[in-house]
Amino acid sequence: MTKATDKKLIVGLDIGTSKVCALVGEVLPDSNVNVIGVGSSPSRGMDKGGVNDLESVVKSVQRAVDKAALMADCEIDSVYLSLSGKHIRCQTEKGMVPISDKEVTQDDVDSVIHTAKSVKISDEHRTLHVIPQEFAIDYQEGIKNPVGLSGVRMEASVHLITCHNDMARNIVKAVERCGLKVDQLIFSGLAASHAVLTADERELGVCVVDIGGGTMDIAFWTGGALRHAEVIPYAGNVVTSDIAYAFGTPPGDAEEIKVKYGCALSELVSKDAKVDVPSVGGRPSRSLQSQTLAEVIEPRYSELLGLVNQRLVEIQEQLRNAGVKHHLAAGIVLTGGAAQIEGLNECAERVFQNQVRIGQPLELSGLTDYVQAPHYATAVGLLHYGKDNQSFDDSEVEPKRSVSGLFSKVSGWFKKEF
Repeated sequence: MTKATDKKLIVGLDIGTSKVCALVGEVLPDSNVNVIGVGSSPSRGMDKGGVNDLESVVKSVQRAVDKAALMADCEIDSVYLSLSGKHIRCQTEKGMVPISDKEVTQDDVDSVIHTAKSVKISDEHRTLHVIPQEFAIDYQEGIKNPVGLSGVRMEASVHLITCHNDMARNIVKAVERCGLKVDQLIFSGLAASHAVLTADERELGVCVVDIGGGTMDIAFWTGGALRHAEVIPYAGNVVTSDIAYAFGTPPGDAEEIKVKYGCALSELVSKDAKVDVPSVGGRPSRSLQSQTLAEVIEPRYSELLGLVNQRLVEIQEQLRNAGVKHHLAAGIVLTGGAAQIEGLNECAERVFQNQVRIGQPLELSGLTDYVQAPHYATAVGLLHYGKDNQSFDDSEVEPKRSVSGLFSKVSGWFKKEF
């Protein structure tokens, strides 16, 4: 077996409320990611992005990692780990420095970002990401890469994403109990964005909504930069719960019924279609109309998407007041396990009054049959993120995109900082 460090291998680990996904990716000479190992297992001990039973999480992680390692024929010793939960916060800060030698150097860029991120945050929180949005030199604004430009003073606008110390510590502890090192913690919504968005969408204005079992992660992009990150602690599990209560069926069966036969728009369902619903306590199963099932699912999905839409309106208002581009010209991209239900596109377009697409991972090779699905978006995004931020010993892999989609050199500096 080769160690993950022997080749240019990266491992992404997404510990969700419903499922744990581990992916092993090899960075090819052309900087593409080739997926060579996939492992998943049902998630136990997680709720809304937080750990509520450490031992159960450890077992779930171990199963997924072992499967991925076996498939990739390698020994996994470190992972890029996703993090979600309503404790995730974000803020935009500005920094300003004089330009030392009339021409901007990388040291000037590092310095202005350091100034911007030095703002005090809550003692209970720690910084996850420092993401440059744009720079200004003297009177010129909206600069993406200032290195080499002339001027007297430079200003930077950076986006900080923070997380609660203890929430982060608990999930890292679960991974370390499996004998693994955490290379970096990454906000799930940012990872999913790296997997499913194109550069054009980020530039025009787009919102990624990663709908999992316990949380919906929101990442709002305009002008090529991340403008807002947030987690709503309600997601696909409330739909499963509604099905279980409405039809008196066990939660496990309710989840299966939702995935196999569910539809988020009742008018798309044939009036004659039927579905077998298992009962509890050994009672015989019953046959119900699929339309009745859709009538339970549709209002709940509409409500969940309505919560997102309400926040989008508020975020756009804040950006407008700050004089920042706020239009979502490229619409909404829905991804995550709970985004795979039939009819969701049409349901979401009614709620958002905007174009919607279901986001699947892009720019992949290898085991694409396994991972070209919305529920692998975060795990695939972790591989892209790791590729862009990792220095390999034998030769530097030139990143195609950086943390912010702005430029690559800064991301190397982030890694040194944190």
